Amino acid sequence: MKIVLAYSGGLDTSVIVKWLKDTYKAEIITFAADIGQEEELKGLSQKAKKTGASKHYTLDLVEEFASDFIYPMIRANAIYESQYYLGTSIARPLIAKAQIDIARKEKADTVAHGATGKGNDQCRFELTYMALAPDLNIIAPWKLDNYRANFPGRAEMIQYCKTHKIPVEASLKKPYSMDRNLLHISYEAGILEDPWFDPTQKSNKEMFKLSVSPEDAPDRAEYVELDFAHGNCITVNGKKLTPASVLKTLNTLGGKHGIGRVDLVENRFVGMKSRGVYETPGGTILMQAHRQVESLTMDREVMHLRDSLVPKYAELVYYGFWFAPEREALQALVDESQKFVTGTVRLKLYKGNIITCGRKSRYSLYDANIASMEGTKSVYNQNDATGFIRLNGLRLRMRALVQKKSGKSRKLKG
Repeated sequence: MKIVLAYSGGLDTSVIVKWLKDTYKAEIITFAADIGQEEELKGLSQKAKKTGASKHYTLDLVEEFASDFIYPMIRANAIYESQYYLGTSIARPLIAKAQIDIARKEKADTVAHGATGKGNDQCRFELTYMALAPDLNIIAPWKLDNYRANFPGRAEMIQYCKTHKIPVEASLKKPYSMDRNLLHISYEAGILEDPWFDPTQKSNKEMFKLSVSPEDAPDRAEYVELDFAHGNCITVNGKKLTPASVLKTLNTLGGKHGIGRVDLVENRFVGMKSRGVYETPGGTILMQAHRQVESLTMDREVMHLRDSLVPKYAELVYYGFWFAPEREALQALVDESQKFVTGTVRLKLYKGNIITCGRKSRYSLYDANIASMEGTKSVYNQNDATGFIRLNGLRLRMRALVQKKSGKSRKLKG
């Protein structure tokens, strides 16, 4: 038996390496993905091997993450429950996909992960495994009774590491858990499980890594210009950048001005509600800028149709259905809608706010002559509006007449 484990080097996956090897008498290959978390990934290979792995892979997936996962989602304007920018959700399918690639290369028959049985990540990992490699076995230790019996808490896991000389840095009490990548940082659990707890208080100031508090942001606003081509941001302040570099640049700018902090209670796929705090400075800027180019260049009916599908698209990403046919079908519609979403947006960043200060495009559908109230001649004839409104109001008039005739006229309120 050969198992490829998604590995971070933290307490959970360090324990899992040894436990899997002993329990299944298996060869363990560990894998870590660099998706822009800017954590110390050096030394993971040695650590994994000391823990019991026969081989370790660390793959640089930053550019793929930005271009093939984040950017398609930005083109869709996908935000879960109107607040969450899906930073963790969109990363898991990529990690699972790369894990499968390693399993194929190593001729492994099993993949494993350290996600708990209460969260969304278990769904995201396993739905990707099933979509891309239905023949592989899946082991999720936290969903096994014997594993949970051995490790009911962090104390037992730390003792296990001491007993087996597994190198980990861990304490019995963590104030919260954190997950970071190129798009965002998420914080949950611990002190954040109380939805009334205020994470912005001064005593908790050190929690935030990507952004300053809006109160501590500069007193002077900063302007930024973004150029888009077919729905993708390609330059920042006139400098052409890769998708990953765009996000890194905007993370720095947004973080400096206290942009992108969100505190919400969300509905997990497994049914429970959970509280999360997020920092998404670059993604927040990118999403607003993208929407502004669309406002100039996208046909009204196409926009309204696409917008009606955004909640479903976001839900699919959140739940873990990135490689499902329905997400791919929606993506085809989204990408078709982006053909002419090309232009420039000027934004002002100030103390947590993103203020739009201009937008332009060679494909702009905005015509000042048509929109003007100054009597400028154009193809629009105001006289046409009379018939337009009468036709649209016909059903309303007929309904009112029929109700009046039947003696059941609506009683007006207010």
